[in-house]
Amino acid sequence: RDMKAWELLLSESQERMLVVVKKGMEQAVTKVFEKWDLPCCAIGEVTDDGLLEFRMHGQVEAVIPAESLVLGGGAPQYTRETRKPAYLDQHRLVDLHAIPDVRDLKETTKQLLQLPSIASKRWIFEQYDSMVGAGNTSTNAPSDAAVVLAKPTRKALALTTDCNSRYVYLDPYQGAMIAVAEAARNIVCSGGKPLGVTNCLNFGNPYDPEVYYQFSEAIRGMGDACRAFDTPVTGGNVSFYNQSPEGPVFPTPTIGMVGLLEHIDDKMTMDFKQAGDQIYLLGPVVNDMAGSSYLYSILGHIHSPAPHLDLPEELRVQDVVLQLIQQRCIQSAHDVSDGGIMITLMESGFPRQKGFELDPVFSVRRDAFWFGESQSRVVVSVSLDQEMLFLQLLAQSGIPFLKLGVVTDSSVYVDGESWETITDWQQLYESAIPQLMNNPIN
Repeated sequence: RDMKAWELLLSESQERMLVVVKKGMEQAVTKVFEKWDLPCCAIGEVTDDGLLEFRMHGQVEAVIPAESLVLGGGAPQYTRETRKPAYLDQHRLVDLHAIPDVRDLKETTKQLLQLPSIASKRWIFEQYDSMVGAGNTSTNAPSDAAVVLAKPTRKALALTTDCNSRYVYLDPYQGAMIAVAEAARNIVCSGGKPLGVTNCLNFGNPYDPEVYYQFSEAIRGMGDACRAFDTPVTGGNVSFYNQSPEGPVFPTPTIGMVGLLEHIDDKMTMDFKQAGDQIYLLGPVVNDMAGSSYLYSILGHIHSPAPHLDLPEELRVQDVVLQLIQQRCIQSAHDVSDGGIMITLMESGFPRQKGFELDPVFSVRRDAFWFGESQSRVVVSVSLDQEMLFLQLLAQSGIPFLKLGVVTDSSVYVDGESWETITDWQQLYESAIPQLMNNPIN
């Protein structure tokens, strides 16, 4: 109450939002805020004179032309110095094919499954109640995006956040596009149609020309991808100066995306359902292990390009996956991301303790096939009675696909070799972070 007018106008205190309400609907909006015990009050009205007029206690404190505060008007616009980081040229010079192919597929899978970036985060999220405030609106089932029922309708919202900062470090433009593409893929694999985006952009010191290059290229990539997916950016925030004496953080343009399920029954989960279901890979098989967790964390190669991404191909794959879900042709859908196909399969088997038997035919390197992280790929399972219709729809779509194998009761076989049971693999996956927290690396 005792604040001065300029203090009120310039305050950046948090947890506030400005809402423009249609004339005559003020009471309806107030009731919503009262229901949730939130303060709200009218502070002004829209005019047509092009001026922002601020009054306090009936006295005019400031009058400002609105145009002066917006881009294209009088708001300041900065063109900061940019310089392409030298390390980006090192990434493109690396000959990945000179690296020997993987020898022990099983042991490498064990190592990947226990990386903190891939292993189960249950140790973290079970310390909190995932249903607090949900009002029984969350489906709380294993899917690539969170799905929340929009009561009192039977529609639902699909929500996800995505960004692999390693990809953005390797190629700021393509890495940011991948962040948008993976967010959309997660929405689609859950049965939703992507609608819009918010973001949280985390970078180092913008006065460093190399950091500002990362930032500007990431914005360009995010914009191009959002236009391709028709997902407008409704808002977001930027956090600069995230660095230490060792240097800036990896550039991290985190994407938050929301999608719509016209009916909650359209929801798709990622878990294999029953033994005998057929497992397929939808999307291109690319001889690419660039930017992968396998290359970076297991082999220790920090230089490489970002993973392969073809935006038109990504859009085609997502369109087909959504059609398959809406026509009830598949039993599960899970996108290929960190760790590649092998980790995707493991994650699909864990929820119901279903194993798999794999014997695919492919013509690329083994490490690129099983652990590569090229984009635009989804692993699905199909019941035998739906397989013919499934294959007909895929043939009509023209997208590439490959049969990987079959769901089993619990055993895991790869290329005819027994890999024990899915329970054994899940134990590694679930215990990795608790063990790390109990025995931290100094």
